[in-house]
Amino acid sequence: MHIVSDRGMDLPPELLEGLTVHLAPLLIGLDGKTYVSGVDIQPEEFYALLPQAQNLPTTSLPSPGEFAQIFRELARTDPEILCVHISSGLSSTCNSAREGAKLVPEARVTLFDTLTLSAAEGWQVEAAARAAKAGWPMEQVLELLTKVREVTDTIFTLPELEYLIHGGRISHIKGLLASVLNIKPIIGVSKVDGKYYQRGQARTFPKALAKLVDVVAEQHGEGTPLRMQIMHTNNLAGVREVKALFDARFPVTWLSPGVVAPVLGAHTGLGLVGIAYAPLSAYPVLP
Repeated sequence: MHIVSDRGMDLPPELLEGLTVHLAPLLIGLDGKTYVSGVDIQPEEFYALLPQAQNLPTTSLPSPGEFAQIFRELARTDPEILCVHISSGLSSTCNSAREGAKLVPEARVTLFDTLTLSAAEGWQVEAAARAAKAGWPMEQVLELLTKVREVTDTIFTLPELEYLIHGGRISHIKGLLASVLNIKPIIGVSKVDGKYYQRGQARTFPKALAKLVDVVAEQHGEGTPLRMQIMHTNNLAGVREVKALFDARFPVTWLSPGVVAPVLGAHTGLGLVGIAYAPLSAYPVLP
């Protein structure tokens, strides 16, 4: 079985070691140049360029033809292909893969909508790749992914809303109102439709970072053992602050913090700090 994902997922390199995952390209347009996120431009390079850019970045996804090319190549060695993609509520990548699969009848393509992105998507990709390596059948792999998806959440906050408004990821009117009132939202990803929704707010960015901990405490109860990974867009100080806040209130099994993929940061701008998290007792054992 082949595992296909996309450049909207984030996963520490050590968790991918020994695993094979094929990543479909996601593109960034910035000041007249086009980059393949994570290939032509790495996160550190992208976030260094962003403050100097003349225009806000744009993004685009692989065409059905590009997916068909990936599927055709992979089917030569194994027709069983599992696609684990960024939320259909935030990107049309899943739909493009579905259309691409129709062009390659020799491939048996199964699509799994993660209903999330970044690190939380990466956790599902890791689970799929480990199960595939262990020789699990498709039905069993899908059960594992469903469990990981059910118990994992993503929340984040960011200092400015300009990029989210520009990219259409939040309502233009609500976004402008929040900007005018200087409100820093806590944004989650719905497990129903995979879209962003507000889980809280604060008047300042430091208070918004502290609110991340409050949101998790309200959901799972303070002191619950957690699996967690912090992601950021060029904000190491925010990472240190959030880690200290969580360590003071929860026993946490930490994954390495990471920098958000450029194609996602193109819709958030600089300064974002977010977490993927799950109660440790509910997180399935991976093969």
